[in-house]
Amino acid sequence: MCRYQGEWHTNRKLVFPAYVLLESENEKLLRDELRRCESTFEKERDILKMNSQEERLLRDLSGKTRHIGMSRGVICNGVTRVNEGPLKGRETQICKIDRHKRLAKLQTSGGGDIRYIPAGLEIVEKSV
Repeated sequence: MCRYQGEWHTNRKLVFPAYVLLESENEKLLRDELRRCESTFEKERDILKMNSQEERLLRDLSGKTRHIGMSRGVICNGVTRVNEGPLKGRETQICKIDRHKRLAKLQTSGGGDIRYIPAGLEIVEKSV
C-alpha cells in the first residue's frame, strides 16, 4: 500500500525481482531443458531449487491468483496478531515488520539457507 495524492493505493511488485521462477510437473524434463541452455548460466549455482516447504508457503500465500494480498493485524504488548489476510496464522514466521512501508518479511529455511519472502502487512493498531 502506498499513499499519494491523498489516497491509499495498492501497488503490485515482484516478490523476487531478480529471479525467474520455473514450474514443471516433470523435474527431470525441466533439468534436461536447462542443460541444453547451460551457456546462458555462468555457474551452476545460478540455478536454485526451491524446496517443497517454500513452494507450499508461496502457494498458500498467493492462492490461485499468484498474488499475495494485503494482511491486516495489530500489535499487542509486542506480539503481532494478524486478523485477516494470507498471513493469518503465520505470525511465527514473521521476522521483521516495516510499518512505514507496510511490509513483513517471512523467514523460510531452504536447505540450510535462510530466505525471506516479503508480504504486505498493515498494522492498524498498536497497544502496550
